[in-house]
Amino acid sequence: MRKPYALLVLLLTLLGASLLTSAPARAADNGSWSVFPIASAVAQRPYFYLSADPGTTVEDKITVANKTAGPLTFRLYAADAYNTVRDGGFAIRTLDEKQRGVGAWARPAKSRVTVPPHRSVTVPFTLRVPEQAEPGDHVGALVALDEQIDAGDGSLALGVRRAVGARVYLRVNGPAVSAITVERVRISHHQPLVPGLGDSTAAISYTLRNTGNVTLDPRVELRAEGLFGRTLLARDLTRIPSELLPGQRVRLTEPWRDAPQLDWGDITLTAYAKDTRESASVSFFALPWLMAVVVAAFGAAGAVLGVRWFRGRRGRARPSEPGPPSPPAGPTPSRPRSSPSARP
Repeated sequence: MRKPYALLVLLLTLLGASLLTSAPARAADNGSWSVFPIASAVAQRPYFYLSADPGTTVEDKITVANKTAGPLTFRLYAADAYNTVRDGGFAIRTLDEKQRGVGAWARPAKSRVTVPPHRSVTVPFTLRVPEQAEPGDHVGALVALDEQIDAGDGSLALGVRRAVGARVYLRVNGPAVSAITVERVRISHHQPLVPGLGDSTAAISYTLRNTGNVTLDPRVELRAEGLFGRTLLARDLTRIPSELLPGQRVRLTEPWRDAPQLDWGDITLTAYAKDTRESASVSFFALPWLMAVVVAAFGAAGAVLGVRWFRGRRGRARPSEPGPPSPPAGPTPSRPRSSPSARP
C-alpha cells in the first residue's frame, strides 16, 4: 500500500540553495535546474532589476535550464517576496498564497514548460503595473516549480516539491521614503540562585520594522548602561537581515553573555538605514534569585508589621464616642402670682 504524502514546498531560490544568505552573482540553482534572466547587451544579470511608472507594462524573459539526464516539467508563476518573522530571511510566497505585488502583476507567457535534458528554455513574461500602485520597491520572484512530488526512500510520510526562482526587484517611480523603527524591546534574565555561583545571561528581543517604501540594508547598535551611566555593553549586531523589504517586520533576539548579576540600568537599540535613524529603550533590574527571595520576604514581613503598627496607632488615637445630645433648654415657665384677696 502506498503511504500518503504530505506536501512540503521548498523554495530554494535566488542565488544559491538558501533563502537566508547572499551569494555571488550567478543563476539561482539547486543542482538540478537553474532559473535566471536572459543576458542583457552588457552582461549576465543575476536578478531582474526593473523600473516602471504606475499604469505601464514591462516585458522581459526568463530562462530555465535543466541539468539532469531526463526531461523536467515545471510550473511557472510569479510570487511576492517577504521577510521571515523568525530571522528576517528572504522568502517567497507559495503558489497557493495570496499575491499582492509582483506576484499579482507578472505573468509568464506559459504556465507550464517541459525542458529537455541538458537544455534550456526561455519564456517571455509581462509585468503590468497598476495605476494605483504605490511608489517604491516591490520585490518578488519568477519561480520554476517541479510539480512532481519527491517521495525520497518512502520511509517517511513526507513528500517534497522543489522550486527555484529568480528575484525580481521592481521600482515603481515616485517619492522614495526610507524609514525604520525599533519596537517592543524586551529583556529576560537568567540569573544564578546564589550570587557569584553560576553564569548570568540575558536575551534582548526587539522588532525591526521597515515603515518606508524602499528596501533597506539596516545596521543595529546595542548599548547597555548600568548605575551611574556605566557602559556595560556596546556593539553592532550581526544577526539582522541584509534586506528588509518595505512594510516588513521581523522579531529578533540578541544574547547577552556575562550579563550583570546585580545592576539597574537601560538598554538602547539604535537602527540605521540610509538616511534614517531610530532608537528604542527598555529599563532592566538585575537581581540574583536568592537575593530576590530574601528581599521579597523582608518586604512582606515589613508590610505586615507596618499594617499592624498602623492599625494599633489608629486604635490608640481614636476618640471616645459621644453620647446622645441633650435636648435644648427652653425658657423657664414663670410661676403665676396670686392676686391679693379682696377685703369685704
